[in-house]
Amino acid sequence: MPSTSLPLAVQLYTLRKLEEPFDTMLADVAEIGYTGVETVDNHGLTADEMRAMLDKHQLQVASSHVGMAALEDNFDAVTAFNRAVDNQMLVIPWLPLPLRPQDAAGWRAIGGRLDRLGRRCQDAGMKLIYHNHDFEMTRYDGKLAIEWILDSVDPENLGFEPDLAWIAAGGADPLALLSEYSGRCPRVHAKDLARPGESDNEKDLADVGYGRLDWDALLPAIENAGAEWLIVEHDLPPDPLDSIRRSYGFLHGE
Repeated sequence: MPSTSLPLAVQLYTLRKLEEPFDTMLADVAEIGYTGVETVDNHGLTADEMRAMLDKHQLQVASSHVGMAALEDNFDAVTAFNRAVDNQMLVIPWLPLPLRPQDAAGWRAIGGRLDRLGRRCQDAGMKLIYHNHDFEMTRYDGKLAIEWILDSVDPENLGFEPDLAWIAAGGADPLALLSEYSGRCPRVHAKDLARPGESDNEKDLADVGYGRLDWDALLPAIENAGAEWLIVEHDLPPDPLDSIRRSYGFLHGE
């Protein structure tokens, strides 16, 4: 059974439907064995409140998903909050539909916008990376949208958080993209795609190791690409805690 030596974090979006306080959620994550979390903005907490709960459960923030507009409009507040919770990795998680270009020039322009934002992050002692979905796997003039973005920026200003399941769902090859952007992938999202006829949720997603992705090949490729954290996510799990427990067990060879 495949396994990884990388530290494991949970993208807390996975647990958003749990009706429990943030403190209890972190306790659940730590009890399973995870050592980190990937946050979504500030979860309605002050930096002092979040830091106290993280310390209580011996968890660290591996990275944080922050909308591009929120980061541009509230840059000082966002970076100050993340600095206070000891996080230096900011992730652009999603492009709303009105922002998604329909040609190569538009995707290059998105890259330019992220390049400027990433330079500001660098100057503030932070690192900016971009998280994909399936729509960045569309080709424009022979290149994937994600390639137009990443190839149009200074690599120092923008890294890549490959979401392996969304890459495959979009028809691209996650192994190829991990290789192409090796050294620029400090965080990687691990989720799986359901096998035909086995989906029990919207979007045909599955817990890590319980779908059709080839983890025997992917796990070494993730490490070779320079990942520092592997972040477990499932967008719509029927049972969120069971989902992250199953994924953790698979990734630890249990």
